[in-house]
Amino acid sequence: MSKVRFEEIIKYDHKVGIAIVGAGAAGLVAALAAKDNGADVMVFERDKEPSGSTALSSGFIPACNTRWQNAIGSKDTVDLFVDDIQRKNKNQADRQFVRNVCSISGEVLHWLVDQHKQEFILIDQFLYPGHTTHRMHAHPNRTGLALINSLFAAVNKVGIDVVCSAQVEDLFARVDGTIHGLSIKRPDGIVEIVGCDALIFACNGFGGNRIMVDEFIPEMSDGLYFGHAGNKGDSVLWAQQLGVSLSQMGSYQGHGSVATPHGVLITWAIIMEGGIQLNCDGVRFSNETEGYSEQALNVLKQPEGIAWNVFDERLHNLGLEFEDYRRAEETGAIRIANSIESLADIIGAPVDTINKSLEEIYDFSNTNLSCPFGRVFENKKELRGPPFYLVKVTGALFHTQGGIVVNNQARVMRSDGSKLPNVFASGGAAVGVSGTGVDGYLSGNGLLTAMTLGYLAGRSAGEQVNKA
Repeated sequence: MSKVRFEEIIKYDHKVGIAIVGAGAAGLVAALAAKDNGADVMVFERDKEPSGSTALSSGFIPACNTRWQNAIGSKDTVDLFVDDIQRKNKNQADRQFVRNVCSISGEVLHWLVDQHKQEFILIDQFLYPGHTTHRMHAHPNRTGLALINSLFAAVNKVGIDVVCSAQVEDLFARVDGTIHGLSIKRPDGIVEIVGCDALIFACNGFGGNRIMVDEFIPEMSDGLYFGHAGNKGDSVLWAQQLGVSLSQMGSYQGHGSVATPHGVLITWAIIMEGGIQLNCDGVRFSNETEGYSEQALNVLKQPEGIAWNVFDERLHNLGLEFEDYRRAEETGAIRIANSIESLADIIGAPVDTINKSLEEIYDFSNTNLSCPFGRVFENKKELRGPPFYLVKVTGALFHTQGGIVVNNQARVMRSDGSKLPNVFASGGAAVGVSGTGVDGYLSGNGLLTAMTLGYLAGRSAGEQVNKA
């Protein structure tokens, strides 16, 4: 169990200016920002290589007022971005906190390009649920793994040490809450004690801790966890012992489109551009375009906890633009039905029911008949087949969104409103902007706070250490 040991004096094996726990996007961005501020930085990662939840994601980063948006004439402002986030979370997040991260979102991407040779593109072929304009940015390869690898290369280039296979276990604190060291356990059992002048939590949330999920998100107790196995809630345990304020612990990102049993994410672009979901009885059961996060619960409520994504060749070709989808095809997750009878046979549902579901989609697109779930079907996105493409999917928990309360400099706040002297939090370790449940998650909220809070934490910690 992760512990805080209130010991004033401890013998260090070595010392660093800023210690960062976790080498996902938040940790690597924090390291770059701290280094740019002249700090001595070391990142500790429990895995053999940097990855975290970022590597499992699509890698899409929402940001406003960017040069890529300007290039295509995409009109976006901080106010628009904030409004989209707050509308999705039903105003359950602190608006000023949301504004803080949105206001620097473009700045962070520009800094990464100009100072650290990162590459980004704007995804402008479709809109993700809840976004009113094109603001999703990504590595040109459009995967979270490509983003992590690129950030890791930048960190290596500027000489920051990333110590892998190094699990942070205990923190050493003074009575005023100042963290002055941490213990690192190696796979062979050897423990090292590292001193530090400041500490940044970048170790994501608690999705991989079943006890915490049972406590804070009981609705997902039996659901598939599709996040990083290392997200054990260490920051939550340390926070509780330090008297730190935690907020919105029932908030999380789910996803209603993980191929089963293959375990590959199927891009939600297919659904947004006209695809549908049928349960194993062959009927639709929700408005699929409200959001992929809340769709996790909708899918899990269906018989056997599964659904079938059904789409056409146009959407199959769209999917092929994404590496995850290509991987799903390689593993045999993508099925092809050359007739409605074949489609029904693969799903295991009556032909008449399948045919009725498809006819309803046509009626919703071309007549005054309205979808009972409230989805608006556009005839320009109408399903056309056969052939039909389909993939069996389930709902999953991706990562938690509740966590440590931080101020506008990513400094960790105590329950009494005071600041911990030298501790910062970013990414999934900090409370996010998604409100209190699953349906408040706007696409990209996770990487939004990973990148922006990582930047703020690294910059703020660097400035503090340099002044000491």
